[in-house]
Amino acid sequence: MENLKEILAGCRNKDRKSQEKLYRQFYPVLFALCRNFFEDKHDILTAINNGMLKVFQNMDQYDSGKGEFFSWMYTIVRNAALTLLRDRKTQTFEYDEIDDRMGFESGSNPFDQLAAGDIHIYLLQLPVATRRICGLHYIDGFSIKEIAEALNISDGTVKWHLSESRTRLRRIFEKSL
Repeated sequence: MENLKEILAGCRNKDRKSQEKLYRQFYPVLFALCRNFFEDKHDILTAINNGMLKVFQNMDQYDSGKGEFFSWMYTIVRNAALTLLRDRKTQTFEYDEIDDRMGFESGSNPFDQLAAGDIHIYLLQLPVATRRICGLHYIDGFSIKEIAEALNISDGTVKWHLSESRTRLRRIFEKSL
C-alpha cells in the first residue's frame, strides 16, 4: 500500500486515484463511525461522502504540525454526520424532552473496562437516539452541553439518554456474565 504522505500529496493535486485510495483506506472506520448515527445504509454513506468531500475540498488546510491526519479527517466526517442528522426533518425517532428536575445523574464511563472491538457490539443493542448520545459523550468526549447544542435538544434530554444507556448496558453486561 502506498505511503499516506504520497496519497495526501496526490489528493492535494486533485488526483482522483489518490482520492479513491484515501477513501478506500479509511472507509471501514468511517463507516463504523457513521453507523453510530444512522441505521439506514444510505444515510451512513451520505454522511461519509459529505465528510470526505469536505476533506478533499479542504485538503490544503490540513497541517501535520497540528495533529494526525486521521484525527483531522475523522472530525470532519463526524461533523458532517452531525450536520446531516441535525438537518434531517423526517427522522424515524424523536428525542423526548426531559425536564432537568428529573434528577438523572451522570456516572462513570461504562466503557472503561471493555476492549475497543466490544464497544461497538454493545452500542448496537441500544436504541438509535440513545446510542448516538452515548457514543458522542463516552467515546468522542463531547460534553453534555455540546451534545445538546449539536442535536438541538435540552441538557436534561442528553442526561436522560446517558442514564438510559448506562441502565441498558448494565442489563446487557449482566446477561453476558
